[in-house]
Amino acid sequence: MSSKQRIVVVGNGMVGHHFVDQIAAQAEGQVEITVLAEEPRLAYDRVHLSEYFGGKSADDLSLTSDTYYKTLGVSHFINSRVTGIDKAAKTVTTQAGEVFPYDKLVLATGSYPFVPPMPGKDRENCFVYRTIEDLDAIKAAAEKCKVGLVVGGGLLGLEAANALKQLGLKTHVIEFAPQLMPTQIDIGGGRQLKQKIEALGVSVHTQKATKHIIDGETCLHKLEFSDDTELETDLVLFSAGIRPQDTLAREFDIEIGERGGIVINDNCQTSDENIYAIGECALWQGRIFGLVSPGYTMARAAVSHILGGDFTFQGADMSTKLKLMGVDVASIGDAHARTPNAKTFAYENPEKEVYKKVVTDETGEFLIGAVLIGDSTEYDSLLFQCLNRVPLTDTAESLIVPALQGPIKNPADDMPESTFICTCNLVTKGTIAEAIQQGCDTVDLVRAKTKASSSCGTCVGMVQNVIDSELAKLAIEA
Repeated sequence: MSSKQRIVVVGNGMVGHHFVDQIAAQAEGQVEITVLAEEPRLAYDRVHLSEYFGGKSADDLSLTSDTYYKTLGVSHFINSRVTGIDKAAKTVTTQAGEVFPYDKLVLATGSYPFVPPMPGKDRENCFVYRTIEDLDAIKAAAEKCKVGLVVGGGLLGLEAANALKQLGLKTHVIEFAPQLMPTQIDIGGGRQLKQKIEALGVSVHTQKATKHIIDGETCLHKLEFSDDTELETDLVLFSAGIRPQDTLAREFDIEIGERGGIVINDNCQTSDENIYAIGECALWQGRIFGLVSPGYTMARAAVSHILGGDFTFQGADMSTKLKLMGVDVASIGDAHARTPNAKTFAYENPEKEVYKKVVTDETGEFLIGAVLIGDSTEYDSLLFQCLNRVPLTDTAESLIVPALQGPIKNPADDMPESTFICTCNLVTKGTIAEAIQQGCDTVDLVRAKTKASSSCGTCVGMVQNVIDSELAKLAIEA
């Protein structure tokens, strides 16, 4: 009998794959890893899923392969949905009846798209936006459509709208809240974002509650709203948020949060000490983390605990920077100024279609949040100040008002070598600096050497800042 610890991983999304990568690298052959994936393919990059409509193939998005897992000694099975957990016997059973024993079980089941419970949601040409298979179905249906509509104006909803636009459809977005991206940005930012998105040819309809979907008169569908307005479309794409995929844990008496999610501690253990949960299915201190970076940190915490280490999950920063349909959008920290007695400073330039806001604590000494729409130049600097509680040396307004700003300084110049530039892969400024000294003078070369910016991509700008800073130092030394 093998003395190796048997690790079974249920789910092979980005977080599940990161767990496999980490434990395979750290366990030095002392574990047997089995991956059970419900999808018909191994892990791929969901963060950049929209690029599938821009020409990338499934292979381009792939994060692993049969060959790679075989090299690691990982047993892996696709189309293998786990339907049973026997906690006493320490086994899991798949839909096909296969039984796999474990010493430690890791649930990386992710999340599923929330579809509002409206009559008509299951009609023809109604889709969700989650997997490559979903995108294939959307692409096939779009060939016979002229109008597309996205239910949900959050981050994923706007990415979905861009996909429909790329497919040549007249595109609408409907959002229940008074603004776009209500989780990440404030009313002012939402107003500016709506203007920019509509200027790109996408119609935005906020404060819309859909009553039902029925037969259309000029299109396949008609959506009727609670304010007695209506909108016709040939294709409906639901992107109204996610819910933790906790069904398996729920069915087999693992503790679930009041509103869903598998309850975990700082080691990512569930209510059963031999079962862990990581990623979007996990609930830590009442919170679900819907970004990949916190999921990766959970994966590392679980690996550490299984192997006897002391690294734990202590929450995660949810700041984000991205381009939506070519529009810069960034959110940092307490973007909604919910901290008691927080102070808000905003700048808006309608001609340049720019909106910026910073939030400080009640003393005005520390930055605690920011929103940037149309121009995210200051993102890296503001994020560093926010995360590291760097005292402000000038007025808060000077951070965002062009007339008050001095020369733009590279934020990487004053960063300690220990600063994490890529939190997904725990790559520090010092590690990137070493790669630069070895000749990696572009983001692509640094990425290949260190993995910095290879996951969610938010840190690409900061990686470039470090490159510019280090090359400038090398030029001076030369």
